[in-house]
Amino acid sequence: MHIGVNVPNFGPGTAPAVLRRWAQTVEALGYDLLMISDHVVVTPDVAEQYPAPFYEPFTTLAWLAGVTERVALGTSVLIVPYRHPLLMARMAANLNRFSDGRLVLGVGVGWARQEFDALGVPFEERGRLTDDHLRAMRTAWADEADYQSGPIPIWVGGNTDVGLRRAVRLGDAWHPLRMTMPWLRSAVDRMKTVAQALERPVPALVPRIVLRLTDLPVTGPERRVGEGTIDQVLQDLEELRLLGSETVVLDPFDKDPAETLAPSKAWQALATVADRWTWTHSTQQGEPQ
Repeated sequence: MHIGVNVPNFGPGTAPAVLRRWAQTVEALGYDLLMISDHVVVTPDVAEQYPAPFYEPFTTLAWLAGVTERVALGTSVLIVPYRHPLLMARMAANLNRFSDGRLVLGVGVGWARQEFDALGVPFEERGRLTDDHLRAMRTAWADEADYQSGPIPIWVGGNTDVGLRRAVRLGDAWHPLRMTMPWLRSAVDRMKTVAQALERPVPALVPRIVLRLTDLPVTGPERRVGEGTIDQVLQDLEELRLLGSETVVLDPFDKDPAETLAPSKAWQALATVADRWTWTHSTQQGEPQ
């Protein structure tokens, strides 16, 4: 199972030098994937959770591709209706080539109504637009003589049943976000049922979970996956592996913009997980310590 990190590309503490440090830290710790978010206009509804400055994902990932060598780069998630599908297809294809095939395109329909209004995109049609745009992008990439993109995996985000069905119909993987374990177990069963009904392959499971380390165990039915002591987090990762997850993305940002002013706390949590997860699995495989 691969493990990635969702990096905040927004907020008062985020700047080019900080983003470079994030990327180099994630790669140096041995993580497999670095993902960033997407907004185009920081309208009031966006700013409540993701305040300015906000660094556009294609531009940012192209730059980070040049300061990293191994780690895969992705979006979690790109809001598909915000851009013309042929523009997205071109930017994604170019980025995949510039990064030697390291791009993962996580996609979603979006939620910020004021941002849709600012961009002149009808909020009520975002689902249909997403489906149409994804089909158009795949058609464009099929023109290898022009786009020369190679395979770009599409991870469809969304925790609703509509998002799950979209992942089955149009995605390579399903990318649910920040959930509890009982909910995820049930959702995986629903995904298999939907795939069987549509006579489609079951998409890969690639969840994005919180990373919030605590000194004392977190208990109760509302505990999110990735929340609690390091032992609880390691147990969650192992359960996700057994559930069939191909990749798990850790998200250390917990919705307080002030966190971006002190990224060292997140880096320490990521270092702890990387060290313990690597140690645990190398020990299980009988490798010397």
